[in-house]
Amino acid sequence: MVDISSRMAGRDFEEAPHGTSSPTGAGVRKLTNITSFGLLALLTVAMPSAAVAQITDDGLLHEAVGAPDNWHLSGSVRARFEAIDGQFREDAVNRDQVLALRTTLFAEYDAGPVRFGAEFHDARAYFQRRGSSVGTDVVNALEFSQYYAQGDLGEALGSNSASYLKAGRMTMQLGSERLVARQGFRTSVTSFTGLRLTREGDDDRAFVAFWTMPTVRLPTGTTAIRRNRPQWDRENTNLQLFGVFNRMPLAGETRLETYVYGLIERGESQADRSDRRLFTPGVRLFARPDQGMTFEVEAMAQYGRGRDGSPDSGKPVVPVEAYGFHGDVGYRFAGGWKPELTAFLDYYTGNRREDRIGRFDTLYGARRFEFGPTELFGAADRSNMLSPGVRLKATPTSGLSVMGDYRLLRLASAVDRFSNSDVRDATGRAGRNAGQQVQLQVEYELVADILALDLGYARLFKGRFLREAPNAPDPRDVSYGYASIMFSF
Repeated sequence: MVDISSRMAGRDFEEAPHGTSSPTGAGVRKLTNITSFGLLALLTVAMPSAAVAQITDDGLLHEAVGAPDNWHLSGSVRARFEAIDGQFREDAVNRDQVLALRTTLFAEYDAGPVRFGAEFHDARAYFQRRGSSVGTDVVNALEFSQYYAQGDLGEALGSNSASYLKAGRMTMQLGSERLVARQGFRTSVTSFTGLRLTREGDDDRAFVAFWTMPTVRLPTGTTAIRRNRPQWDRENTNLQLFGVFNRMPLAGETRLETYVYGLIERGESQADRSDRRLFTPGVRLFARPDQGMTFEVEAMAQYGRGRDGSPDSGKPVVPVEAYGFHGDVGYRFAGGWKPELTAFLDYYTGNRREDRIGRFDTLYGARRFEFGPTELFGAADRSNMLSPGVRLKATPTSGLSVMGDYRLLRLASAVDRFSNSDVRDATGRAGRNAGQQVQLQVEYELVADILALDLGYARLFKGRFLREAPNAPDPRDVSYGYASIMFSF
């Protein structure tokens, strides 16, 4: 899958508009109150909360307004309640909960060789405690995640192909989504403002070249986040993401993907990273047939320069050399519940020396499909980690899917912080054992393509490192659960 862009815009939700000023005044307050009331009313009617994303080209909204065929209209409302008991972060409250609400509206006008599209989203959080880890990954109120013009180039880049050029603000997902993705589980999303050229050919061939400015989600202040304060996200040339991606078929169901991504960051765009100049080449070989043996191998390297901290941290800009790897092999059985059993291994380097950054940077990748729920949870990500495990999926009946997995969590470097936590032992005495993680997920379409329920549970059994490192939080294990419901229209 190369990109969901305009046609699946309601499926997930992402962040990002333009401008520097924040909407204020009675009009915005009134809209805020209406949005919150409507979402809470829907939650009350619809039962427990959820987060699956199914949206068609034209939703119920398109039919309700009687829109002509050259208009595409759709939207979604999602409500999810999450709770966590225990903590793996250094400074977050030990017990927390949040009601995360998200609304999206998408419209596209097809004017023949040119399409014009826009997507609006509203992401809010309620009932979290003081000291919560809830941030801009959840809260991003009253934003435009997309507004673009897309020109159809036909077969200009080769016979038996279709190409188009998109300009403006857009969302992207490339290849495995480990480095560039439109997040689905997360309440807010990341948008990219710039240019993207796409060529799609026979036999699942695809080529993408792009230059963009990723948006920086706002607001970032604790008080503003707690109050769901609207503030336009920003983008500028101080933060740039660009690259090329290519997919080609090999024998049978096997596909080969190659890519090179570049990231330039000047000054401070995020609290814990700045002044990055990263060059990330990678290759992915995979086969996902409907039945039989499946496999995937993806290897990534990262070179350049960066600062392991904000500009005022006092840390120097040093060379970057980091690596990432994912491999899995599985089998999809026929008949019955169509179970799929997969064994996997993830390895991402961490820092080992003060004069060099070795921690892999996942750029703008998604995590939920691989490492479990994010937001209040999300202990594992693609940095300083060695993690083997197994996963079982099944489809007991149409519209119902279940998944469970188990993974070991170990540090690739004993002297660096573990994955998505700030926990670190610079001496290495706490060892490499971060623990074990299990998760369960049930997804059910109550009404096909319209109403979907998503339930999940995850538990982190802490190992020696997360119990004994100098800044480790409460040594108790971490339990997390969520329930969400999504209405697509």
